[in-house]
Amino acid sequence: MICMNELKKPANNATPIGIMGLGIMGSAIANQLTTLGWQVAGFDPDPIQQKIAADMGVSIKPHPKDVVCNAEIILSSLPNQQALNDSIDVILDTKNSNLKVLADLSTLELEGKLSSRDRLLGAGVSFLDSPISGTGAQAKTGDLSIYGSGCEEAYKYCLPLFQDFTSSDCYLGECGNGTKMKFVANLLVAIHNVASAEAMLLGERCGLDPQDICDAIPMGAGSSRIFELRAPLMASQKFEPPTMRLDLWQKDMALISEFVARSGAVAPLFTATSPFYEAAIKNQLGAQDTAAIYSVLAQPIEQAPD
Repeated sequence: MICMNELKKPANNATPIGIMGLGIMGSAIANQLTTLGWQVAGFDPDPIQQKIAADMGVSIKPHPKDVVCNAEIILSSLPNQQALNDSIDVILDTKNSNLKVLADLSTLELEGKLSSRDRLLGAGVSFLDSPISGTGAQAKTGDLSIYGSGCEEAYKYCLPLFQDFTSSDCYLGECGNGTKMKFVANLLVAIHNVASAEAMLLGERCGLDPQDICDAIPMGAGSSRIFELRAPLMASQKFEPPTMRLDLWQKDMALISEFVARSGAVAPLFTATSPFYEAAIKNQLGAQDTAAIYSVLAQPIEQAPD
């Protein structure tokens, strides 16, 4: 396993932290860390996200190089591989000898994660493939899980940082295993989200109070974490502001579909959910929370996706 730095002491809240990407997840993580006393500097190209993070106490930098030049650990929470590639370009160009680790929290292509690790080898920076599992609402309370993979020494160095914005952490070995585990987890999320909408709709159509469903199901064997998070949104039919946008979720669906195909595994339940997510995008629900899949199932049968 490749580790480019000798990291004997764990990071502490005096360690300068950079965050690339201040969207729903990145800004919530930045807020958690800032509240706990970490020195956090961040960059996002979106002025709205800059203001949100600045209001949380994050030091906003005008250019990513201003984040890189002082950081010892960089967390990246980015929408696509190109954004991660661009961040690594800045790291390579800035040549900050104090930068020890880039921990990528994003859900991206496996090959891209491995390429990112290889690109940073010559710069003496350890790359951690460490996607997070959870919603934006969970991120606000530090109730996330992290699937760490890559250099174990680098992971242990970052662990105090990770533990301050997550509720559970898991080290999975060689780089890439974090992304593999995230695909497995998100396959379940896709299924549980549709199953939750189906259950809520059944309960409501047979005359049960939606809030009673939300209260009763978590007490029994039929619950899931997704039900507990999404069912209240389905009950109120309030899907904005989103904790995970449907149009961003489609990116994850595509990644999982490709991964399943290449693995040779079968995923009939996951495959069965795809038409409902596609219908949500077709119905212009992309900016809404993934719980809005309820709206698709609630359509008359003749309008529901095949």
